[in-house]
Amino acid sequence: VQLQASGGGLVQAGDSLTLFCVASVRIFSSYAMGWFRQAPGKERERVADITWSGGSTYYADFAKGRFTISRDNAKNTVYLQMNSLKPEDTAVYYCAASKTLFEDHLYEFHYWGQGTQVTVSA
Repeated sequence: VQLQASGGGLVQAGDSLTLFCVASVRIFSSYAMGWFRQAPGKERERVADITWSGGSTYYADFAKGRFTISRDNAKNTVYLQMNSLKPEDTAVYYCAASKTLFEDHLYEFHYWGQGTQVTVSA
């Protein structure tokens, strides 16, 4: 499983940004997908995840109302639309995959992409 994340960049507070993650897998719809982030000096934290079907999503509290995760199984791609960005959203964002059909959002992610940097200036 190979995951290629992109879409990061330098933006100003209040701006929007969309991250993309393309998965090189045989059956993308067999995987739940997630976005995580890690800021300098901090632990990695889960931002959002989406079940294999796209029918259920999870968001961290800081992401609720501002971020939207979605997927296109025909394109092997998961997206993270981020609105109203804040300086504290600055981090390296990683996409991850979990080969599971469960929809309880308790799955572990075993496959990770290389990360894309998001920097939000005040």
